[in-house]
Amino acid sequence: MSKSANVEFQLSEFAKELGIELSNILDYWINNTIDEKEGGFFGKIDAGNLVVPGAPKGSVLNARILWSFSAAHNLKANPQYLLIADRAYRYLMNYFLDEKFGGVYWTVDHAGNKLDTKKQVYASAFTIYAFSEYYKASKKAAVLQQAIELFGLLVDKSFDSEKTGYLEAFTEDWQAISDLRLSAKDANEKKTMNTHLHVLEAYTNLYRFWPNQNLRHHIVLLLENFLDHFIDAEKGHLNLFFDENWQLRSTLVSYGHDIEATWLLLEAAEVIGDKNIFEKLKTVAIRISEATIEGLDIDGGLWYEYEPAENHLHKQKHWWVQAEAMVGFFNSWQIKGDEKYLDLSWKSWQLIKNKILDKQHGEWYWGIDENDQPMHGEDKAGLWKCPYHNTRACIEIIRRAG
Repeated sequence: MSKSANVEFQLSEFAKELGIELSNILDYWINNTIDEKEGGFFGKIDAGNLVVPGAPKGSVLNARILWSFSAAHNLKANPQYLLIADRAYRYLMNYFLDEKFGGVYWTVDHAGNKLDTKKQVYASAFTIYAFSEYYKASKKAAVLQQAIELFGLLVDKSFDSEKTGYLEAFTEDWQAISDLRLSAKDANEKKTMNTHLHVLEAYTNLYRFWPNQNLRHHIVLLLENFLDHFIDAEKGHLNLFFDENWQLRSTLVSYGHDIEATWLLLEAAEVIGDKNIFEKLKTVAIRISEATIEGLDIDGGLWYEYEPAENHLHKQKHWWVQAEAMVGFFNSWQIKGDEKYLDLSWKSWQLIKNKILDKQHGEWYWGIDENDQPMHGEDKAGLWKCPYHNTRACIEIIRRAG
């Protein structure tokens, strides 16, 4: 597409500012989160930037640290980033990987002892995602093999061979479990959009380095799951929770997941080279982007969730939702060339820069409330507050705008 001088300037500024921000985020994690006493990284840092003693350590946090530092090193080689990635990899291997039953534990305690041993497919997916990226950074063949083995395990233990899709969670030894939820706020259902989206993301990253036909087959099946079940073609939002028979169990709208899916789905189709699905998903991405615009506030920030059944808008602007808006709307501009999407992406960054960056301690606040105040009761680092959405957004914009 042809670019005006104004657009060229905006892209240059975007790439420059997010290059600085990526460095700032990673510096925060290097300087504040390394647990020198017990190994790995602290399990939790509060909003006041104080380490919470004895906090559990999560597999998702550690996998996201591994991915972030590996991806940053792959963007621009940095020996310090690779050392942090090495540390995260060793901790995952030594404390989270289940050598007996396979997969990863959900949490260990502050000293690395097993705590919550359930097998969330989501956690194994992020480990595949991280191992794939670390393989590129480290050139260690064994790491790629570990990612391949985890893929085989998920297909064997979690994939629904009759109806397709992945079941959400299992016991330590991969038996049925009553509580399938990722967190207390999630519905207790067997198939969820969130887990499927990140299984897709993990498989896509693995395919970059291991273009296996069976892996490609499962990526196609996941894309079909989104087209057939998760995407509401009429409303343009994503359906979030299903039972094992693909019966919809929720009407909740998650604006952050809507806009995140627009670019992750397209990326998967592009990586496997499926032109038919890719063209179909370009249209879908614009449809979802337009639906997401419904959740924008006048300041360019994206609200968290909306529950149609109760006509309730959850008026918080979480850090990860704004990060995904930045990438998703930029992706929509790349698809269609309509500068309104580029402007929405830029406004997302302005909101982050002005209201969500913690200018005193570094990193990003969890978010801001409906009164534009930082959400001080939430983590700065923790089981869910990780260097992933924000580092990934910076990396994506740097690549796309550069």
